[in-house]
Amino acid sequence: MGAAAQAPARAPARTLTVRRPLVPPEMDRRRILQAMRRWLVRRTIALGLVLVILCMAQVWLRLQVTDIGYQLSAARQMHARLEQQRRELEVELAMLRDRSHLAELAVKRLGMRDPDKGQVVELR
Repeated sequence: MGAAAQAPARAPARTLTVRRPLVPPEMDRRRILQAMRRWLVRRTIALGLVLVILCMAQVWLRLQVTDIGYQLSAARQMHARLEQQRRELEVELAMLRDRSHLAELAVKRLGMRDPDKGQVVELR
């Protein structure tokens, strides 16, 4: 009797609690269709927004290309003007360095004349 009274202690029985059903609850077709429509509308709106953003980026890029084209054209015109001005200045410089032109300026502006025979002394 004493041995039967001291039977080994059993572990408490574990119970399984289900927090959510393993099988989704039955939904009526109407709710399923509404959920699918909402998903499709959201997806369509998202894709539409992406398309609009891409179109705006394309327009912006084309405007940038056009603007850079105008800037390049203006730079080419300025380059041509500067080249023309450089050529004109080179011609003017060559003219100012010309001996005959210098002699003419010396006579007209400064009143200089060619030296007489005794005025020039050569040193050797």
